[in-house]
Amino acid sequence: MKRELDANRPKLPGDIARRFAHVRAWVFDLDNTLYPAGSDLWPKIDQRITLFMAQLFGLDGMSSRALQKYYYQRYGTTLRGLMSEHDITAEEFLSFVHDIDRSSLKPDHSLAQGIAALPGRKLILTNGSREHAIRTAEKLGIHDLFEDVFDIVAADLLPKPYAETYDRFFARHDVDPREAAMFEDIAHNLEVPHARGMVTTLVTPRSEEEVEREVWEIATGGEPHIDFVTDDLAAFLEAVVK
Repeated sequence: MKRELDANRPKLPGDIARRFAHVRAWVFDLDNTLYPAGSDLWPKIDQRITLFMAQLFGLDGMSSRALQKYYYQRYGTTLRGLMSEHDITAEEFLSFVHDIDRSSLKPDHSLAQGIAALPGRKLILTNGSREHAIRTAEKLGIHDLFEDVFDIVAADLLPKPYAETYDRFFARHDVDPREAAMFEDIAHNLEVPHARGMVTTLVTPRSEEEVEREVWEIATGGEPHIDFVTDDLAAFLEAVVK
């Protein structure tokens, strides 16, 4: 478990547990959070997005990828960029990009135990589709531990980090953010949760994991809207309930 980088943050397991003692709703991102960033799952999705763009516009791979990343940075997701500028429907995009082989994912018993031990409700909040979240959670052996999935469709196709998406999530699931915690692998997706009163944890890749990240996505862990940083979610959750 990666230790917090700010000297003013709690460092001992007991201190961590006290920081989460008031939490009644535990909210998890899906991709690169509930499964390791070194997994081949997200690269497969990323490649499918590039292929979708190439087929849609008749572009070569490099041009498709450049446009994909442009939309991602400008709109929060490539899908929103395509919808805003090209009237692409969410259904055709999501069904295509999430049509991947998940056989590399294995049940994560340590993670399952950690999530099961959390007192209160557990929810997934993802910019992906509900079907993708359910199928992925099933492969990890954690699907039955979650009350529900709030996906990009439930968000009215407005992705994190837009404030309206979090507020829609809070309202739909009757979550008081002041009694909730958020676990997420992209730092700027934690800005609104922190501002609303959630305890925020950034889940980072392990040192040995090779992951692709845009420069603007890289966080130091010292940002004021990040309460905790960990590269081992299962171990961190164990410390939370001690």
